[in-house]
Amino acid sequence: MTRKKVKQPLTIQQKINRRTFISFGVFGALATGAALGYKWLYNAPTEGKTITGGARVPLRRALNKTELAMRRLFYSEKHLVKTYPKSMAAKIVRQNSDVGLESGIDLPTWKLEICKSNGQQLLISIDAIKALPKTEIVFDFKCVEGWDQIQYWGGLRFVDFVKHFNLDREAKLQYVGMETPDKKYFVGLDMDSAMHPQTILAYEMNGKPIPVNHGAPLRLIIPVKYGVKNLKRIGSITFASSRPRDYWAEKGYDYYLGL
Repeated sequence: MTRKKVKQPLTIQQKINRRTFISFGVFGALATGAALGYKWLYNAPTEGKTITGGARVPLRRALNKTELAMRRLFYSEKHLVKTYPKSMAAKIVRQNSDVGLESGIDLPTWKLEICKSNGQQLLISIDAIKALPKTEIVFDFKCVEGWDQIQYWGGLRFVDFVKHFNLDREAKLQYVGMETPDKKYFVGLDMDSAMHPQTILAYEMNGKPIPVNHGAPLRLIIPVKYGVKNLKRIGSITFASSRPRDYWAEKGYDYYLGL
């Protein structure tokens, strides 16, 4: 009769060696996968031949999917940013960039250019905009660089602007594009955010006309977006069914940039 061998239990050192081997094996597999993934992403094409420094195509697709999820989950006319009393607003409003403001502007002759879907163009003076009901908002302006500041702005709600100037047909499209008069800075906005009740075409800062370095005579204030979407010195507005150009999206940033 053959006697069955009894399996000896592992010693403490053997257990340590076994766990070390497994750990290094798993770590090696993960490291290899990460290296291959990085190589694949690094060699992936950038979006658009005319875009310099844009996001890699896989990253842009991921950003677009995230945007859709966030818009479905969070967008609503009831989704309002928190507002504050005027006494809390900064007396010295921070200026973060002057792209699009370098060229001079003749404020008395400035007119906002609206490009309608039928090819018609509207030229609207600042006085025509100021003649409409004014809305004021004091909110926490947030920058993608990580700083924020409570600011006080006044102007015409974009939704009221659309209704007054008979742009309802244009508002049925998916996007709004805005750019400075010198065309050096431009943003693209989803229509839901543009028509949000807190989005305004601002002509006042702290109860006074906006100074030139902050976008006089008219700028965008859109509290549901990060600061880079709050275009200074609007020169023209267009409406489109596809995404308009966006200055920072073309450099690889998220297009939506919602809060």
